[in-house]
Amino acid sequence: MRSDNHFRPSRRHVLGGAAAAGAMLAAPAVVRAQAKALKVAVVLPRSGLFAAAGQSCYRGAVVTPKVLADLGYSVELVHVDFESNVDVARTQTERAIAEGAQCVVGAFESGATLAMAQVCEQRQVPLIINIASVPQLTEQGYKYLVRNFLTNAQLVGNGLRLVKDLMAATSVPFKNAVFVHANDTFGTAQRAAMDRLFPAAEMPFPLLESIAYDPKAQDLAVEVTKIRALAPELVLVTTRSSDAIKLVRDMVRQRFEPKAIISPGSPGLYDEEFYQALGPLADFHLYNLPWANAKSPVTQALAAAYKTAHPTNRFEVDCFNAGFTFEAIMVGADAFKRAGTADGPTLMAAVKTTNIAEHVLTGGPIKFDEKGQNNNIQAAVVQNRNRTPTVVLPPDVAVAAPVLPMPPWQGRS
Repeated sequence: MRSDNHFRPSRRHVLGGAAAAGAMLAAPAVVRAQAKALKVAVVLPRSGLFAAAGQSCYRGAVVTPKVLADLGYSVELVHVDFESNVDVARTQTERAIAEGAQCVVGAFESGATLAMAQVCEQRQVPLIINIASVPQLTEQGYKYLVRNFLTNAQLVGNGLRLVKDLMAATSVPFKNAVFVHANDTFGTAQRAAMDRLFPAAEMPFPLLESIAYDPKAQDLAVEVTKIRALAPELVLVTTRSSDAIKLVRDMVRQRFEPKAIISPGSPGLYDEEFYQALGPLADFHLYNLPWANAKSPVTQALAAAYKTAHPTNRFEVDCFNAGFTFEAIMVGADAFKRAGTADGPTLMAAVKTTNIAEHVLTGGPIKFDEKGQNNNIQAAVVQNRNRTPTVVLPPDVAVAAPVLPMPPWQGRS
């Protein structure tokens, strides 16, 4: 965000600048806000604890302007790293807006997104959430915020429903389960949703216990010991990639082998970092999440641009993070095109009337309710096969059949 080009202003510069500023202040707000391209600050955790996911989102953002240009949209992106730090997210969002950002997209992590929402609300700049699920974001009355992502309750609710579908499709029952979650903002919100929704979901097995862990811990041996003592057949998890790696490694060390490890709606199990760290041990885990619709022409265009720009990365792995980031930027670009201005209130009014039928992720048209929530997103069951995310349910979008129970740790190749 900082420029290294400095100069000492002359008297002519100062007077000329003052005159220009006066002319701008005298002009109507809409005229001043007009631009050929929408300037979007893409705020992501490209370093720190959530760097793997942040970099994945970033790779999607990098190719977005070209894909959108082919679709008739024009955007200029400013890439901001908030270093997986909530305070940095707040200050960098303030700086980006001060330096001319007319729309903000982000931020993957819910705590940082909450901090950014406060800034955008004060500055009357639209915030379009790519990934963040805590309920407060659409429950606190923000007028300059929309979320093209699922809430915690939607993630967990859809995730539990798909567990039932998975059991029916494979004829593999579970006698019991435990829920393991990080104790961060996202994890505790998932725990609250699980506590509320599991009893009402009429699952055919009991939830024995919920176990929280510190994602910054060096290992999760203590937590795995607790899990092993309960002997669940199903382990439901809310993780990030770094702690998912530790969780699986400690399960292998302690020779604990459940029938399945399933995320009812969280990252971690599909990240490249997870595959590279665990190799064959990364396979057969399941996650119930929205995924890229391979039949969509927009998905195909994004995948082609991605593969050209990032030949050493896999779109098949990045498509969740990259796809949601692309869609968030597209929402802003579409609103800007319809509004004809980047004036904050006018642009936000256009964002709220979004109706995009052709997009990347599974589900219906991108639309927002009165709270700014898109309720048309649909989840699928995705399983790691040969270290590649593979849709296995529902049948109309599946490309392979689910494997349950998962094979033993020993003997994988």
